[in-house]
Amino acid sequence: MARSRNVKTLQKFASVHASIHNHFHQDRHLNRRNIFKQNRSVALAEWRQLAA
Repeated sequence: MARSRNVKTLQKFASVHASIHNHFHQDRHLNRRNIFKQNRSVALAEWRQLAA
């Protein structure tokens, strides 16, 4: 990101990155492992459906 000279491109990247990061970031330290894994599997399945 530091090499980006175009602010518009950087904003577009940051927007896409934030939406993907928020989709997968589940705050693992707040959940039990089995719930974390279940939520992660659901997020991955949804992502695969959107990306297909």
